[in-house]
Amino acid sequence: MDWTHLGFAIVAKIVGRTALKASDGSSKLGSSLVAVVGFIVALYFLEVTLRTLQLAVAYAICASAGTALLTIVGVVIFRQSLDFAGWVGVLQIVAGVVVIKTLSKTEIH
Repeated sequence: MDWTHLGFAIVAKIVGRTALKASDGSSKLGSSLVAVVGFIVALYFLEVTLRTLQLAVAYAICASAGTALLTIVGVVIFRQSLDFAGWVGVLQIVAGVVVIKTLSKTEIH
């Protein structure tokens, strides 16, 4: 269940950060509330995840997966652009997560 909880934390983080962008500087109450709830849910599920996964692994995957997915959200939903170097950086983030998940033996404590 630890990976499921981490997945929920990542999704909630993405929802919260997307709503934060949509809140237009907290001028839209609905989006601001969704952002706050998203952050609270993300922290809850990250805390649950930390009961079984090491902090370094859980946080690295949460932060990097969130960054990579939010980049895609920015491009698709908010029509933001990313240059070649930006995409190379995102691919390096994804590669780091793959290495941690597939090769590391330090994920569970």
